[in-house]
Amino acid sequence: MFYDSKKLAGLLLFVGGVQSVLSIIIAETRYPGYSVANNYISDLGVNPHSAFIFNTSTLILGLLTIAAAYNIQRAFSNRVFTATIALAGIGAAGVGLFNELHLIPHYTSAITTFLFGAISAVYSIRIIKPPLGYASLALGAIALAAIVFAVLRMDLGLGVGGMERIIAYPTLMWIIGFGGYLIGTSAGSTKN
Repeated sequence: MFYDSKKLAGLLLFVGGVQSVLSIIIAETRYPGYSVANNYISDLGVNPHSAFIFNTSTLILGLLTIAAAYNIQRAFSNRVFTATIALAGIGAAGVGLFNELHLIPHYTSAITTFLFGAISAVYSIRIIKPPLGYASLALGAIALAAIVFAVLRMDLGLGVGGMERIIAYPTLMWIIGFGGYLIGTSAGSTKN
């Protein structure tokens, strides 16, 4: 092998996660009157002041996650884990390609990325050694619980945008943390 698949996967996830978080923050500042509590994250994809930033960043996150999934499969040969990460990436790319004005593809993509991103974080306890493995499990569980609350239309006083962030941000934190973990591990040093 000419490169370390694990480290490359880590770099792709780390860069994808960091640029996504920073782009969301930048896009929020560009959207006049945007409310973290009352606006969905994807509202950033339709406002002319923030759409290019948000949509491009989310597409990049998706493409980098898909590329990372390929390298994760090479490194770990774990089809279930690879599939969950790849589906999360496909969902993110779909969110970047189809804004809220394209209802069915947008919401299908959003649900896919939220659900499989959270499942990836939970499943990663089989890959990541403690204590980061436990933190990954917790982040995924928080995102999954928030999905249930959102489906039940229970925003816990956070507003729809706040609840959506409790779904999205733990997964993005996991992507960044897992990416750093993979960058810092040498070939063969994580459990399979």
